[in-house]
Amino acid sequence: MHFLKPTPKPTPSHCVQSQATITAIGSYVPDRILSNEDLEKMVDTSHEWIVQRTGIHERRISGENEYTSDLIFRAIDDMARRYDKQLHDTDYVIVATSTPDTIFPSMAARVCGYIGARECGSVDVQAACAGFTAGIQLGNALLLTGQYRKVLVIGADAISRITDYTDRTTCILFGDGAGAVLLEHSGNKEGHILSAYSSTDSGGGHHVYLSNEASHIGEHEIIPSGKLVQNGREVYRWAVSHVSAGVNRLLEGSGLSPQEITWFAPHNANARIIEALAERIGFTNEQILSSIARYGNTSAASIPLAVDDAVRSGKLKQEDIVLMHGFGGGLTQAGIIVRWTL
Repeated sequence: MHFLKPTPKPTPSHCVQSQATITAIGSYVPDRILSNEDLEKMVDTSHEWIVQRTGIHERRISGENEYTSDLIFRAIDDMARRYDKQLHDTDYVIVATSTPDTIFPSMAARVCGYIGARECGSVDVQAACAGFTAGIQLGNALLLTGQYRKVLVIGADAISRITDYTDRTTCILFGDGAGAVLLEHSGNKEGHILSAYSSTDSGGGHHVYLSNEASHIGEHEIIPSGKLVQNGREVYRWAVSHVSAGVNRLLEGSGLSPQEITWFAPHNANARIIEALAERIGFTNEQILSSIARYGNTSAASIPLAVDDAVRSGKLKQEDIVLMHGFGGGLTQAGIIVRWTL
């Protein structure tokens, strides 16, 4: 059987069409801190070794009876309180997560119940660490139809629940958290998403996965451990080369140079990956928004946590240009450039 070869995507030469404006942001991390010193008592590692290779000093871990939905609800509460937002009239909820409490009902459906939105669409997005930015892309597309006016996008993961704490190469990385943004229709004005890009390199999918079933990705056997499995070396190589190329495509679509971007907010996988990406693309360390030192790798929550930290500290200001780029399992990447208006 022969298949038609797809026509290569042209390099984007114009800004993305947008009717989305971010009108609120909120975040939440659990109270419990898992420090590097705590991990020294669990596996063969050291504070110095972890910091040198990852930049992580501590991470937040969900309580025994604290689930992904709890993290989500607290992030929503934080957003609604800080920006005095009513959410019962939300038209659509998108939740990006790899650790739902329940497969169905979805986390998004449960959010609809939590905020009292009775006539509301809902969907969970499974794009691993690229989920939050993919969710914003989808939210913008919904607003462009004109049928929806208010979309709630959430990135949340309780990665500690799928972490193997006997594997010192992965357990040092991950923490739990949630972040939420409200996208609202910009009316007669142009939206504030300036560029968008996404791609998937499925040939590398076996380098990071989670499965409860024995299967294969291509010729690669999948171990049904129910725990996150990652080949950190290969993910690093892929990220530095392919993700940097993806960010450059994103910049081309906006017509902006790295010097014209105020803040670079990548997925906080590992400080060494972030530094290598920044150097390769042309960002300075002063342009990076990171939550890695205090929170570790929080998967779909890492970008909103880093961005909201910058909002709370006063670093991120109105009219700043923010490049957010998620990447991870799939191997998938999704990025957006946003003019900040809060």
